[in-house]
Amino acid sequence: MVRVHVFAEGQTEKMFVQSILLPYFAPCGVYLFPRQLGKPQHKRGVCEYSRAKRDMLGMLKQEPASFCTTMFDYYAMPDSWPRRETARRSPFSQKSVMVELAILADIAGELGSGFDAARLIPYVQMHEFEALLFSDPKLLAQRLYLTDDTATQAIRGQFGTPEEIDDSPQSAPSKRIIGLYAGYDKRLDGFLISQNIGLNAMRTQCPHFNDWLQRLEALAGHGL
Repeated sequence: MVRVHVFAEGQTEKMFVQSILLPYFAPCGVYLFPRQLGKPQHKRGVCEYSRAKRDMLGMLKQEPASFCTTMFDYYAMPDSWPRRETARRSPFSQKSVMVELAILADIAGELGSGFDAARLIPYVQMHEFEALLFSDPKLLAQRLYLTDDTATQAIRGQFGTPEEIDDSPQSAPSKRIIGLYAGYDKRLDGFLISQNIGLNAMRTQCPHFNDWLQRLEALAGHGL
């Protein structure tokens, strides 16, 4: 059995891990335990890095036989996160990886030479959770109560992958969805739509997300 603690940004991500990812990974012997940072009703957004760092360090020290991963949005991530400010000026293909590697280097540096860096798998969602919902524009349109999928298909068609939908405060994935359906609720609608779309479509359309899942799959049989 491999225990993996997933530090999640909010309730939607926590539900996604618990209800969608956990049942998928459990048969492989990889058990995910979502840990939401902040209070259940905290203001949406990624917390300051100091808070996440403290919690990750605490878990890695307390459970030396467990692994740790993250699920935080790149969108609106504070500059306190390692290399986040530099990533803003970098090409899309480098943004998330730059932050992820910096997180790993920082945590590993704190824990010293005896720490097995394979125990930490940082993941930064590009650009936010709602990007995954554009993996199936037709189904997304249906769940947003639109008469057809013209608008969602048009948004999806502007980008090579859903993960490339930009992080502007006006046109980030969630902002585009709200523009189509003002009643969109991330905690309820976001989770239910992702559940309907399913992992296969998300993995096919979102390569960075798929890479994360592959790294978790590789933990099967490697319990410490």
